Amino acid sequence: MNRRELLTSLAAAAAVAPLDAAPAKATKADVERWMKELSNWGRWGQQDQLGTINLITPAKRKEAAGLVREGVSVSLAHPVEKKNAVDNGSPFEHRMEDAGIWAHSFVLDSYHVNYHGFAHTHIDALCHMFINGKMYNGHAPSTVTKQGASQLAISAYRDGLFTRGVLMDIPALKGKKYLDLGEAIHPEDLDAWEKKSGVKVRAGDAVLIHTGRWIRRAEKGPWDASKQCAGLYGTCAKWFKQRDMAILGSDAASDVAPSGVDGVAQPIHQLSLVAMGMPILDNLDLTAVSAQAAKSRRWEFLLTAAPLVVEGGTGSPLNPIATF
Repeated sequence: MNRRELLTSLAAAAAVAPLDAAPAKATKADVERWMKELSNWGRWGQQDQLGTINLITPAKRKEAAGLVREGVSVSLAHPVEKKNAVDNGSPFEHRMEDAGIWAHSFVLDSYHVNYHGFAHTHIDALCHMFINGKMYNGHAPSTVTKQGASQLAISAYRDGLFTRGVLMDIPALKGKKYLDLGEAIHPEDLDAWEKKSGVKVRAGDAVLIHTGRWIRRAEKGPWDASKQCAGLYGTCAKWFKQRDMAILGSDAASDVAPSGVDGVAQPIHQLSLVAMGMPILDNLDLTAVSAQAAKSRRWEFLLTAAPLVVEGGTGSPLNPIATF
């Protein structure tokens, strides 16, 4: 089944199975309550640095390795962009130090990237966000100085990420190439994708949300994704906790923008990073893996990724790999 056939079949199924009621709305008070109800603080001890990565056990890694059947690998990283754009205020800097024009035997270069934002594929460490003066497990702002973060830094993930990846192709579910700007994904959509794909999210999984962002960008050009972007509505955080996910990723910054929750700019980031201790993969390019998943007719695979081991770092550029 190719992607066009997949879109057609899923759209037909969705047409005969509409949602029973309008998706629930969330308020700031709801988010504040969920900060406690969904919390993993202390679950793995007060000194825990890994958060939900603890759910990726040796047994989980062995299970994930068993998903490799075809031996086909697909990168989930968007190619680095060196030019300024409305969604890329910090272009990737690539400078040649020695282009081989001298007598030296080697060609040398250097990189600089301000990777947080809406352009570069990266992982958010758990120290990336504070809410009400606390980050995951109750650590205080004083643990982050100009020298970096002494708690929950990206170096905690030095052994890499190796688990079952699950692609949720929401445009395919809705029978279109990409979601509209500001279109929200609700728990009902996640349930519908599980039903149509036949893939159930389990504890320790990495769930990757495809909105079609890069397809839309290639077709229509860049836009300010910080102000308007398809993504997850805040109520999805409860769904994530119920499934005991280990990692959340998307082709933007996970949260729908605007959030639709008055007084809370990024409820998914807040509840994932701070309450649950779940790292986030931002700005993935899920176009190629979506095509491969449709070709292979399966939306689960081995997901591997290895951040740079930066002591005190708040995250890292990343090239995640899906292997079928």
